[in-house]
Amino acid sequence: MTSDELTQLSASEQSRLIRDCKLSPVELMQASLARIERWDPLLRAYITVCADTAMDAARVAEREIAAGRWRGPLHGLPFGVKDQLNTRGVLTTLGSKVMATNVPDHDATVIQRLKAAGAILIGKENLHEFGKGGTVDFPFGQPRNPWNPAHNPAGSSSGSGIAVAAGFSSGSLGEDTGGSVRSPAAANGVVGLRPTFGRVSRQGGVMYGWTADTIGPLTRTVEDNALFLQAIAGHDPQDPLSSTRPVPDYAAMLKDGVRGLTLGVVRELSWPDGANDEVVAAMKEAIRVFESLGATVREVSLARAKYAVPLQLLTSDSDIATMMLRKWLRTHWHELDVGTRTRLAAGCLIPAAVYHRAMRGRALVRREVLDVLDGVDALICPTNLQPPGLIDAVKETVDSEEAMEKKVLLRRISTYPFSMANIPALALPMGFTKSGLPLSLQVAAKPFAEATVFSIAHAYEQSTSWHAQHPNLSQLDSGAKNP
Repeated sequence: MTSDELTQLSASEQSRLIRDCKLSPVELMQASLARIERWDPLLRAYITVCADTAMDAARVAEREIAAGRWRGPLHGLPFGVKDQLNTRGVLTTLGSKVMATNVPDHDATVIQRLKAAGAILIGKENLHEFGKGGTVDFPFGQPRNPWNPAHNPAGSSSGSGIAVAAGFSSGSLGEDTGGSVRSPAAANGVVGLRPTFGRVSRQGGVMYGWTADTIGPLTRTVEDNALFLQAIAGHDPQDPLSSTRPVPDYAAMLKDGVRGLTLGVVRELSWPDGANDEVVAAMKEAIRVFESLGATVREVSLARAKYAVPLQLLTSDSDIATMMLRKWLRTHWHELDVGTRTRLAAGCLIPAAVYHRAMRGRALVRREVLDVLDGVDALICPTNLQPPGLIDAVKETVDSEEAMEKKVLLRRISTYPFSMANIPALALPMGFTKSGLPLSLQVAAKPFAEATVFSIAHAYEQSTSWHAQHPNLSQLDSGAKNP
């Protein structure tokens, strides 16, 4: 097996080889770092690569495993994190020039937990400035889609999706407010989970969207995702909003399947006006797959889903803007990206009365989602209604109602309702366009029903071949530099 083939194995496959001493963590780390060195100048998944410390940790893992001290399925695997999570002694920029020298003195809880499981931090991943989407000019390089570098890798956890798809790491952590894990997972053809709000500690993450931000894994398979969530989930006394609910054994429940389950395909999120024909065709084929596996699929309606996007922007953007007003907007206006500062400045101008009405509106959307889930085991729809667009074409320069519809509302409509309901939602590969760009299916369920989401997604994944396809980076120009 070549080094490139090793890096494209699932984390679960890599783990089994390491456990059985057929693959060394050092060998895997060397292969991953070589791949980053070769291709990341073009794809720009990383802001900081921790090559020396990662190699040191891989040597330690190799000795531990050889001595019979295998810690579990993540031991010796390289992982990356969105550069919005604090890392002790490692640059943490939040994708912004104004944080270009920030080196925290502590690790976020999720990073502590992954390290305790034996996983090895390989680097900090590129993102939209402050993790909030809409960045026009990326200060650390334009992230690019590994399936076609002219196309958008989505955001805001852009690098976290690129790194997993390109074989730079075994898994990544991203942050999802309205779709910032699921959208990059969809655009890059990988698996990404927004967990239930409170399932994963946010301590040590720069969480400006206090009522909506979540941290979740991006991986190459559903099983991998379950393993990463297992490591990071659970109560944290340092995060007052983290749940005390017990964490189930997600991997043990993967094979529960879908036979006898009822899945609701959401009409408004699956084929509204403006949905791409290839997305719609792939969704109809996904329904056929589920039915062939013994599930009952019926159409359901979320009539208030269309309000989720403006309600989220009115509330989360206001939350973020008020937290950043004194520290950044007033003192570093010209250093911030134009997309960031205009969006946050607008957030500062939302009247308190409008904000509170919008929060009540969010409660109505959430109630509708939970009511529909009372009648089905899970909801399904496309993660995105359009394939990844050309980078310049999808930059959020909104100057008309048509641009608002296409660049803001239609892009977010399939992910925001589940964020607003604070329920688990997972994106996974659903096929490809004729031009070779990834398409993505989304599965959502009741609060804390991650195990249900995983088992449904795993059943679909194992009945299709999409997860086994990887971008062919050798077709790219390895000498190209990111503009």
